[in-house]
Amino acid sequence: MQMNKLLVGMDSLFDTSLKTELKWQENRYRNVNFNCGNLVYNNRSEVSGVYARVCKNGMYGSAATSECSEEKVKEVLKAASNNALFMDRHAKRNDYKSIVVPNGTIALNRPIIDTEQKKIIDVCRQVDEYIVKNYPNLKSRYVGYNEESMEKELLVSEGKSGHTTVPRCNLYVGMTAETKDGTPVELGVNTGGYGCFDDYYSKLDEVYKKVDELYIKVMAKSEGVRAEAGYKTVILGGILGGMLSHEAVGHTVEADLVKNGSVAGPSLGKMVASEMVNLVDFAHTFNGETAPLPVYLDDEGVEAKDAVIIKDGKLVGYMNNKELAAYYDMEPTGNARGWEYMHDPIIRMRNTTILPGQDKLEEMIASVDDGYYLLETNNGQADLTGEFMFGVTFGYEIKKGKLGRAILDTTVSGMAFDMLKTVDMISDKVYWCTSGMCGKGQAMMVAMGGPEIRCKIMLGGN
Repeated sequence: MQMNKLLVGMDSLFDTSLKTELKWQENRYRNVNFNCGNLVYNNRSEVSGVYARVCKNGMYGSAATSECSEEKVKEVLKAASNNALFMDRHAKRNDYKSIVVPNGTIALNRPIIDTEQKKIIDVCRQVDEYIVKNYPNLKSRYVGYNEESMEKELLVSEGKSGHTTVPRCNLYVGMTAETKDGTPVELGVNTGGYGCFDDYYSKLDEVYKKVDELYIKVMAKSEGVRAEAGYKTVILGGILGGMLSHEAVGHTVEADLVKNGSVAGPSLGKMVASEMVNLVDFAHTFNGETAPLPVYLDDEGVEAKDAVIIKDGKLVGYMNNKELAAYYDMEPTGNARGWEYMHDPIIRMRNTTILPGQDKLEEMIASVDDGYYLLETNNGQADLTGEFMFGVTFGYEIKKGKLGRAILDTTVSGMAFDMLKTVDMISDKVYWCTSGMCGKGQAMMVAMGGPEIRCKIMLGGN
């Protein structure tokens, strides 16, 4: 894959008195859904176009078109420049600061390989048939494939230009069983992540392993009990820890939301967690390997870098864009991204996680006399105060240091920075959710993860 010739040389049209970003982007979507063996959804589509954003004294003008021709690119550049100049004449920016980032080029990280839709359908059908053959007592089942792949080519007047891709695909399986009184209970699992179809589904052994594990869990849940409500000692599994890192902490430390009054503003430089807690939004590499959602270059031409948020319990930084990096006198981290070609870049998370500790899960469970091990979640919400509530769809009782019965759906809630101060054990392994989507104004692919953490939290009951 070569740089799109449509954009090559277009930087010669940039007005040198303005800061300009010019981007071609294509998003590719592939979706297949089977419900109880019936193909109920089958879709493939692409959305592509050209976008320009121009800045004059801190005032921005943008324009976009779905027509990818040299003539239309010139029109978009002219329209964006005129919009920026108009805003500069009619508005004032007293708080605007600029920041200089290095120029250069970011090379293509990997190609996106398209997959024939029939091949996707056939694999989903094979997984469905495996479930029917091995677990015929389920009340219902669901198999779905979802792919969203993003390709961008960027030219900027200040910063780094480049050609980057983010291919991602996931296969989902859902199962429904019944309790003794006929109440349905559900659980799901997904496989896949960063990469293309054949990276994960040329062989299905790993998918079948996940299906088998899911069946064991949903049957345990069908015999589960209600959790006892109250302030409890719990071990949050890595997926719940990831939800906490993203929803309850991550959004409060996005610099645009900090400027709008989040709890992280007055908390910078203060202890917001146990000294054991370290939280980082990784750009593209974690623990020496490619992160679940690698971002190498953001839409402002900033080379992506890790954003260290909490270090040894202290809030030390924010995720930012170029403008707010200058405003808060911080290093730019390359967190500005737009979902489709026509969207303005805003500050978004990438791979957000609490770092692993030294504890073994077995030791953590043994340390709890009366509590819960909470493993799965299907939703979460938080506000700029850090107050959160997450749904818990699967977990176990812990009684006298041993796992007990599975529990039915419940919730956890609290204030993030208060809860993090109760953390006193952290496991030595991070678990990632590789299918995350964030809805901050516009959709965006994200990854979130975490180790198991022992803490105190408010647990919902019946």
